[in-house]
Amino acid sequence: MRLLVTGAAGFIGSHFVRLALHRAPGTKVGVIDALRYSGNRSTMADFANQTSFYQGAIQDKAFVDQTFSEFRPTHVVNFAAESHNDRSLVDNSDFVQTNTYGTQVLLEAARQHRLERILQVSTDEVYGSIDAGQFTEHSPIQPNTPYSASKAGGDLLCRAHWVSYKTPVIVTRGGNTFGPYHYPEKLIPFFLVRLLQGKKVPLYGEGSQVREWIHVRDHSAGIWTVLESGLPGEVYNVGDTNERTNLDVVRILLDELGLGLDRVKFIPDPRKGAHDARYSMTTTKVRGLGWSPREDFEEELRVTAKWFADNEEWWRPIVQNPGYESFVKKFYGPSLGEDL
Repeated sequence: MRLLVTGAAGFIGSHFVRLALHRAPGTKVGVIDALRYSGNRSTMADFANQTSFYQGAIQDKAFVDQTFSEFRPTHVVNFAAESHNDRSLVDNSDFVQTNTYGTQVLLEAARQHRLERILQVSTDEVYGSIDAGQFTEHSPIQPNTPYSASKAGGDLLCRAHWVSYKTPVIVTRGGNTFGPYHYPEKLIPFFLVRLLQGKKVPLYGEGSQVREWIHVRDHSAGIWTVLESGLPGEVYNVGDTNERTNLDVVRILLDELGLGLDRVKFIPDPRKGAHDARYSMTTTKVRGLGWSPREDFEEELRVTAKWFADNEEWWRPIVQNPGYESFVKKFYGPSLGEDL
């Protein structure tokens, strides 16, 4: 196997590369990343010497073709994505370019270079919100934000390529993922870095939104299982059974850091009630391939909090970046005010 991983300087992508190097030490691994705001060389520092690095964007067809020709991959796993709902509400053009058009570029390259397999890493958010029960891989796609819509567009292109050309593509849809090296914009890492800086954290509404959480090691292992054993043309949900409200998650973080609920500022939902209330999906299909999650949610959430507390040198440069500070002020400033 010659494995090419896009988005490898990001959160889940970097963990997947570590897992691949451990599971298949003889595998040649190439990594792609555009090194935009959420992709950092420091995230790849521990495996940089074991991989071939190509800097560029997946929506750049000339770059992708050159990289495929040079590295000659047999398998590709696509983690490259703009991946934050709140950012997509501010400006969604990059989301469409990377998540939809970028996927199309990779699919065409996979077809032309005759890859053995390409895996598209997607999200449970393409299904939309569900009040009761669970989504299956056959549930209709009903995304509710520009981010999830752009990911759904990529998923549909994968289906079209399989049906039209038999491009050997597989899609995984993951649940909310957490763990070390998580860029601090999603709930857990964003709240952790703010709390560690002595700041308050903004929680939408009453914090009653329900999410199903999966540790990044479990998510990466599920993707690896699908890459090895999944069937082309199929979709596999990869998640755990850890349903928690956002407030429940925040309470654990506060407890681990020895802080109180006074550090939380409840703010109006910027989507004016359109925030997805609950995500939940079945994982029977991927478990049938021999995978199952192993990590305990609360234990690993506390470990994650400790990791951020002990690795300030990783996240401090990120939050001090003017671009990061600008986004936080632009999106949360009117609600947090002087608490920024």
